[in-house]
Amino acid sequence: MAAKKSSAEKRHRQSEERRLRNKSAKSAVRSSVKRFVVSVQKKDQAEAEVSLKDMIKKIDTAAQKGIVTKNAAARKKSRMQRLYNAFAAAAR
Repeated sequence: MAAKKSSAEKRHRQSEERRLRNKSAKSAVRSSVKRFVVSVQKKDQAEAEVSLKDMIKKIDTAAQKGIVTKNAAARKKSRMQRLYNAFAAAAR
């Protein structure tokens, strides 16, 4: 029984490390989305473009690692791209 206990402890450690890693990645995605939305609200087109590219990169990375589903990533990117396009069209 002792071997079983140590494998359960190892599994717990591994799952805890993964949980924290995933939590960090999700938080980074949310932060980048917020940064993008704030830059659009401030009507700063240069900052919005840079933050859009950064946000898309973070979302794609999280989707590739399975932290967010591919459909959720595509939906979020699509909505943010539409927001940017509307903002850019209004700025002209």
